[in-house]
Amino acid sequence: MRHTRNAASVTSLPQSPQDEARSRVRHYAITMGIRTVCFVLMAVVYPVGWWTFVFAAGAIFLPYIAVISANAGSDSIPMAVESPVLELDTAPPVPDAAAHTPPVITIHEQHPDTTDAGDDRSGPI
Repeated sequence: MRHTRNAASVTSLPQSPQDEARSRVRHYAITMGIRTVCFVLMAVVYPVGWWTFVFAAGAIFLPYIAVISANAGSDSIPMAVESPVLELDTAPPVPDAAAHTPPVITIHEQHPDTTDAGDDRSGPI
């Protein structure tokens, strides 16, 4: 029996259809094998007692259980799959402008050729 590699998944996707079908066939085969054993034991075991009726019930009802469980599959189980479309429809959160605004430093320069009236220096700085 071949095993599939379990790769890490970033989403919550359901089981692949091939793996699901393989699992359902395996479950059906096991259930029908148990039914066959029940049928053979019902015919072979002697003297007839309460266990014969248990084997008969298994031979009668296990095919029904096997077919119902094989046909149901995992499509009847609701899966919570994350949809990227739903994530895109929501508006991005608005950041707080006051919390993320960096402080602004303003530098005022005075050119060397301009002098103030009260400055008694005559040369360049």
